[in-house]
Amino acid sequence: MLSVANFNLNKPSLIVAHRGASNNAPENTLPAFELAWKQGADAIEVDLHLTLDGEIVCIHDKTTQAVANKILIVAQSTLAELQHLDVGSWFGKRWKGTAIPTLADVLQIVPEGKRIFLEIKCGQEILPKLFEELKNAQLLPEQVVIISFDTEVISAFKRNAPSDIKAFILSKFEKDRLSKQVRPVVEDVLQILRLTHADGYSSKAHKTVTESFVRRILDEGYEYHVWTIDNVRTARKYQKYGAASITTNRPGYLKEKILP
Repeated sequence: MLSVANFNLNKPSLIVAHRGASNNAPENTLPAFELAWKQGADAIEVDLHLTLDGEIVCIHDKTTQAVANKILIVAQSTLAELQHLDVGSWFGKRWKGTAIPTLADVLQIVPEGKRIFLEIKCGQEILPKLFEELKNAQLLPEQVVIISFDTEVISAFKRNAPSDIKAFILSKFEKDRLSKQVRPVVEDVLQILRLTHADGYSSKAHKTVTESFVRRILDEGYEYHVWTIDNVRTARKYQKYGAASITTNRPGYLKEKILP
């Protein structure tokens, strides 16, 4: 079998702006996404939730507690209620009055040749509206990537997606209480990829992810992606391993430092 790993080692990793250029602007907002493009990011990563009235908004948590001075549960709030909040002031006075964007808002500012990684933070109920928004946006399939920790969401997306959009499984690493083994091991990952029909695997940077771990995934025909790295040395290590993308809070900095 031709080694996919060896092929990928010759390609620079894409630099994905984590929630936008979130080191320099309030996360998951239009200013953060626009700044990421200015900093030369290859892609942006966006967190998605569904509102009470069936709209898709960009916010990481289930509530607004971390980014606004009023706590609302996203799934129990309307778009109008959520967009009335100020989600910029917590980061700095400069961003006072910044509103939670909709997915439609963000899709409109993806430049030609750039990509958007959409992390689904809720369940399968978001998919019909997501398909509608992607169709309306008229982005090319290769510009869009779906990511989720939820294997059922990824499976459902791959079964029902109207076009050939890639979807990746996300995971962290945790020590099993009984065996004391850190999981998932690479065999766990491959099994999940086969069952969900995902196109690849995206993990947190961790000592478990060795070069052989990544190569095994690549040689099975899947992609490997890593998050969230702000350190140049670590980014270069994962690029050497064959990571297709590196998600970072500092896209401009890493873009400058790790390019060949």
